[in-house]
Amino acid sequence: MPAEWAPHAATWIAWPHNPDDWPGKFQPIPWAYAELVRHLSQVEDVHILVNDEAAQKRATSMLRRQATNLARVHFHRWPTDRVWLRDSGPIFVKNPEGKAAITNWRFNAWAKYDNWRNDDKIPAHVAKLFKMTSFEPTVTLANGKPHRLVLEGGSIDTNGAGVLLTTEECLLSDVQQRNPGVSREQLEQAFHDYLGIDQVLWLNRGCAGDDTHGHVDDIARFVNENTILTTVEPNTADENHLPLAENLDRLKSFRNLKKRPFTIKTLPMPAPVVFEGQRLPASYANFYIANNLVLVPTFNDPNDRIALNTIADCFPGRTIAGIHCTDFIWGLGALHCCTQQQPA
Repeated sequence: MPAEWAPHAATWIAWPHNPDDWPGKFQPIPWAYAELVRHLSQVEDVHILVNDEAAQKRATSMLRRQATNLARVHFHRWPTDRVWLRDSGPIFVKNPEGKAAITNWRFNAWAKYDNWRNDDKIPAHVAKLFKMTSFEPTVTLANGKPHRLVLEGGSIDTNGAGVLLTTEECLLSDVQQRNPGVSREQLEQAFHDYLGIDQVLWLNRGCAGDDTHGHVDDIARFVNENTILTTVEPNTADENHLPLAENLDRLKSFRNLKKRPFTIKTLPMPAPVVFEGQRLPASYANFYIANNLVLVPTFNDPNDRIALNTIADCFPGRTIAGIHCTDFIWGLGALHCCTQQQPA
């Protein structure tokens, strides 16, 4: 699995269509997507999933008004349940000769919601479109039965050189259990067999308000082969303080494949974003790396500037663009959650 900063052929997203995903706040969300696509269309192709022709026309009109490079936008009329393609879309891999394939992990809406069957079909649609080889990662349970593994792209992050970051809360805890009866060792072997991973770095818990229970893309990200950018919360009264401090301690203790420490950099969290009494998973770590560009969620917070500067330091030579996500995050996801890269 290539690193996200490796060259992209395209980015995949799905156009928002379900007001229930942003109850009472849906109106600005398509415009946030239009802003996202405007930026992406300047640097790479964008594949957009829409439910039908009417949705495609509405999206096209908005993108045109937003001065998007429509020559780089490609629509596909494949119905979706939700728009979080980081989790439901294909995870692309490449072999040593540079040929791409798809890993089609099972998607079950974070073991939490009933409507996921349209989303679970997306990797197969993409494989058929490109006539691309597709693998369905499977393990054998203790009872001898095969089990197709559930995995969301937001639960893992890789340096493109055989090392993967994830969390115990998401993949191993009994809360929202994705793969009952599957061990840590079986998951590590599957990451090796299907994603080319030689080392798995297990953090403990994710951030407060995370509907997915511990996706790593809200707390810690590789920014180069040996550097990890991780979130911290200095306010000891904040519920993020202890889990993020523990993750920082773990990261400092990890060693890479050459038995050397990783370079660890820290990223602040915004002040808590709360709507209708609910703590939302607002985090600057949910940025998306595109060709010559990094898109960063912002929250009208004093730490926005620190986060943008910190991420800019990690990606010299790339444009850093902030996208306002205070409304967006009410959908319980941000920029990384809604995008999936296709390597060049």
